[in-house]
Amino acid sequence: MTKIYLSIIIPAYNEEQNLKKEVLSEVVNYLKNTKYSYEVILVDDGSIDRTRELVRKFIKGLKFSREAGPRSAWQLIENPHGGKALAVMTGLLAANGEIALFTDMDQATPLSEVEKFLPKFKVGYDIVIGSRAGRKGAPLIRKLVALGFAIVRNIILGLPFKDTQCGFKAFNRRSRETLFPKMKDRWERMKTVGAAVHAGFDVETLFIARKKGFKIASVPVEWHHVGTERVQLIKDSLDAIKDMIRIRWNDLMGKY
Repeated sequence: MTKIYLSIIIPAYNEEQNLKKEVLSEVVNYLKNTKYSYEVILVDDGSIDRTRELVRKFIKGLKFSREAGPRSAWQLIENPHGGKALAVMTGLLAANGEIALFTDMDQATPLSEVEKFLPKFKVGYDIVIGSRAGRKGAPLIRKLVALGFAIVRNIILGLPFKDTQCGFKAFNRRSRETLFPKMKDRWERMKTVGAAVHAGFDVETLFIARKKGFKIASVPVEWHHVGTERVQLIKDSLDAIKDMIRIRWNDLMGKY
């Protein structure tokens, strides 16, 4: 079996509309021109629309074409519904690549931006996270909420990063094998309903990673506001604050 260099994790929850926009074809079009081996792992979070059906059909179509190339592998993992965080961690723990990246289905940050990440791993970074400079196109209220979130996050957790919530992050094998088994167990006990985005997952990941001494690079990435029903500003913001308090308390109790 070919050794895999890059694993791409794409969580999915009721993504029928995005799939009909052929977002996965955008992924294929970028990857078919790369020189390294890769795998794409789509993790369905218990969708109740046609997401799984459409993904299976897409993967089957790739097997009968040469588009994906000989250095690729695609698979669908079907999770019971538990929220985006669990879907992402499921994919990261299933990944075989030297580097594993998770990215959103809507491709708000184009997959090609991973080219900015790869050199960071070559010079010794363990984790590379995307930073959406300016958040061009986002509504003003969303920008203000993001600013408030950053202020509260820095006060409670002391994380120095400008943007912890960009859905475009990559991990080397050592960091993900250290961080996510125990994290996944904790999040299994906090399963959610609805299309929760789980802001607390990103900050907890980065908080524990820094505590364990992993080298983290923050890299500016292209980002387009595509609009989504996933983001519920008030509810998600309150949940995020609760999560940050939970993380600080867990740290004080020696759970990390």
